[in-house]
Amino acid sequence: MRIGIPREIMNNEGRVALSPAGAATLITEGHEVIVETGAGEGSSFADAEYAERGARIAATAAEVWNEAELVLKVKEPLPEEYQFLREDLVLFAYLHLAASRECTQALVDSGITSLAYETVTDARGGLPLLTPMSQVAGRLAVQEGAHHLMSQKGGRGVLLSGVPGISPAKVVVLGGGQVGASAVAMAQGSRASVTVMDLDPRVLERFDDLYQGNVRTILSDPMSIEEELLDADLVIGAVLVAGAKAPTLVPDELVARMKKGAVLVDVAIDQGGCIESSRKTSHEEPVLQVHDTLIYGVPNMPGAVANTSTRALTGATLPFVRAIAELGVDGATSRFPGLAPGVMTRVGRLVSEPVRLAFPDLAG
Repeated sequence: MRIGIPREIMNNEGRVALSPAGAATLITEGHEVIVETGAGEGSSFADAEYAERGARIAATAAEVWNEAELVLKVKEPLPEEYQFLREDLVLFAYLHLAASRECTQALVDSGITSLAYETVTDARGGLPLLTPMSQVAGRLAVQEGAHHLMSQKGGRGVLLSGVPGISPAKVVVLGGGQVGASAVAMAQGSRASVTVMDLDPRVLERFDDLYQGNVRTILSDPMSIEEELLDADLVIGAVLVAGAKAPTLVPDELVARMKKGAVLVDVAIDQGGCIESSRKTSHEEPVLQVHDTLIYGVPNMPGAVANTSTRALTGATLPFVRAIAELGVDGATSRFPGLAPGVMTRVGRLVSEPVRLAFPDLAG
């Protein structure tokens, strides 16, 4: 199979969908890998590294898209790329369609077969292709939050760890999944005062056991969220409903009453955000001032640490990519039944049920 790796064009997206080592594995198995020139530069992978492993370097995105049978991307196609979508092509990427009517419409109209990394499942019902990026994003959320809490950035001027005799920052993590667990680990390791909130008592029990009571655990409900956020310095929005739009947990009127200079990091922004006031931002201008707070809404957070992210992403996706390249989508789904929830669109039909619920008029 001819596998295309275009350069990502989203603002400051340094990741690439396949590392040189991943390309070498596919080439060894008899597939052709076509890499757009410069695609790996943001991840510190030069064209020469791909070429040395047998990949063909293409001069343009059009060459990659038009010659490939399977295109691997990191982020969803942007409007400039819609022209390349076609019925006899398979696309495998993070798509987050429930948050984008425009992209969903483009995929349906083109007839392309598209699969979303974020809804592929494993035998235990986990999300193996979302997990590595969730871990990166959770850790980065605390790092970015701490950075924007500095006085020069417009934050409260609070040090996460505090110092002897001075209280540490109060960090509230909304959601105890992969993003939340990584954020809690990072914040607690930085000696912040950490609270994690979740709807599932069993999730909270795991945090309580793991941290032996050194992380506060609170069942999530509107009144408890309000109480915790009004006293918070840093809030990490880490909720996820796989494939669907994120629930709004933090209303704008609550943000308006939070501490001046508090920072909110909405990691759920890819799926529409869990903070009513949040909007998609970029690595160049990552925060919006909303009332007296700062809200960080970068949708491609792991792109800031692109080398780490690309290696982690390739390791997770490669078994599924190898199966699709060898067997096609149907054969790969027989081998890995968890690929089926990843199928978003096919021959002009919107397949994913969560996305159909988000856009019933596109369901056909």
